[in-house]
Amino acid sequence: MINRRQLLKQLSAIPIVGSALAASPFAKVGTIKPLPGRRDYFKELGVRTFINAAGTYTAMTGCLMPREVISAIQYASNQYVNLDDLQDKVGERIAELVHCEYATVTAGAFSAITLGTAGVLTGRDAEKAARLPNDLTGMKSEVILQKKHHIGYTHAIRNTGVKLVLVETAKELRKAINDQTAMLWFLNYNANEGEIGYEEFVAIGKEHGIPTMNDCAADVPPVENLWKYTEMGFDLVCFSGGKGIRGPQSAGLLLGRRDLIEAARMSAAPRGDTVGRGMKVNKEEILGMLIALELYLGKDHKAEWKTWDEQIQHIANAAASVDGVEAEIHVPDIANHVPSLKLSWDQTKVKISPPDFRDKLTMGHPSIQTVGSQEHVGITTWMMNPGEERIVARRIKEVLSEKAT
Repeated sequence: MINRRQLLKQLSAIPIVGSALAASPFAKVGTIKPLPGRRDYFKELGVRTFINAAGTYTAMTGCLMPREVISAIQYASNQYVNLDDLQDKVGERIAELVHCEYATVTAGAFSAITLGTAGVLTGRDAEKAARLPNDLTGMKSEVILQKKHHIGYTHAIRNTGVKLVLVETAKELRKAINDQTAMLWFLNYNANEGEIGYEEFVAIGKEHGIPTMNDCAADVPPVENLWKYTEMGFDLVCFSGGKGIRGPQSAGLLLGRRDLIEAARMSAAPRGDTVGRGMKVNKEEILGMLIALELYLGKDHKAEWKTWDEQIQHIANAAASVDGVEAEIHVPDIANHVPSLKLSWDQTKVKISPPDFRDKLTMGHPSIQTVGSQEHVGITTWMMNPGEERIVARRIKEVLSEKAT
């Protein structure tokens, strides 16, 4: 399955205004129609909607929120509360739900990383928080991570002004630790690529009294990941809210040690002179995130998985019915850990390349967004509305059949 870095490279070639998808403001814009009497805002704007057969990608606007979450957002929008009071109470409730000391709602996982790092640096000292990222006098200034974990999202750490120190082995990690080491950072998505595993990484941090953070942005499901890594000993763990949990896309979670999360909030809104002021989370998102988490924890996860299995099998069967097509069902080990489909074919029998096939799905009616590479097309169903898997299966078979010899 394509990873997020590859997807971002592909999307960089798409015109910002989306003219390739918009066609006419009156073009068909997907399978979900607005209720009678309600404005079809996307149609008015000429912004085309699509069936999400790709997954929880930010560029594709993440997930669709359950009605209960939307209801909570509407509820919050009609009343005033003190922002810190709400974060206090919601943080306590979330911590109770996911079995950690404390929690706070952030503006996505990226924000959770920045705020968590800031909290490690400054503690509850507002004067220090105001000096980030340009003046780290009196603060530690280095964060260590594995080379295999150094991706674009580490900019969230650098937002605080620290220096990133890259290592490969546990021996190198121990050698790199010094009196300026503020934190050790772990990228869950690349856990199988770095040489230092979870337990050893956490143990080294505790051995030297240095906080450890794990970025688990897209790592729900499985549900137990919400407490697995804090229970393992990571001091801070970050999650996206608008992916598998199905909360607001611009929300996230910072979980872990109370003292560090309270310190992290010293750099968050409503405080003004901080690196996190622009990472504001409003009352609607805070409450919506809590309700989304409650709903997620209350799901029948086995039944949901069974549904995904059946949906992906239905699409696989339709595709494989075309001569020369291979449909491989798999589950990624980490991130987007759901039943997924990889389609490939003999191009002497089906005369279309995977990128052209994906474009044809995107430009068709309804538009269907997938992921993939030069060699295959990747599909998931977990972000689809019920019944859309049948539309996707029918359309995939149709396009493949058209190009079959």
